[in-house]
Amino acid sequence: MTSEPEQQIGVGVPDAFQRLWTPHRMAYIQGESKPTGPGADDGCPFCSIPAKSDEDGLIVKRGELAYVVLNLYPYTGGHAMAVPYRHVADYTDLTEPETAEVAKLTKQAMTALRRASGAHGFNLGMNQGTVAGAGIAAHLHQHIVPRWGGDTNFMPVVGHTRVLPQLLADTRKMLAEAWPEEG
Repeated sequence: MTSEPEQQIGVGVPDAFQRLWTPHRMAYIQGESKPTGPGADDGCPFCSIPAKSDEDGLIVKRGELAYVVLNLYPYTGGHAMAVPYRHVADYTDLTEPETAEVAKLTKQAMTALRRASGAHGFNLGMNQGTVAGAGIAAHLHQHIVPRWGGDTNFMPVVGHTRVLPQLLADTRKMLAEAWPEEG
């Protein structure tokens, strides 16, 4: 069943395109909640998130030295990050126990994402420094981006828009429930 697009007065000339409005992304584009400097007390979201409830902070799992949180501006559904609690910018500055826990949480997140969403593969990585693409360069974080066959379509390429089928709160709950037992 196809219906004619609803005419909206004042939005331009009607054409064949349908629009996906994502006004929540304007906060990201305008740099809202970005740190004002490199220090932990300069508004670093990765330092403030652990003080929130898991639901409010979108925290999936807390460890002793690091935690897993959903990305507020995800590349794909389930895009998570493993983040050390300590405010440190460079991977080489992590202690051995911090490195081990970030790696362990990354592996567990992959297991949970496979269980919860049937992810076919993953992009894993850290952008070290602003010039390397780090949105928040002052606090290290490992991206865990689930991927599925055929998940990239014309939207990111042509429309510079990502279509996410689930609310972040629902994704956080699903992943927390699918988290593997410690072992």
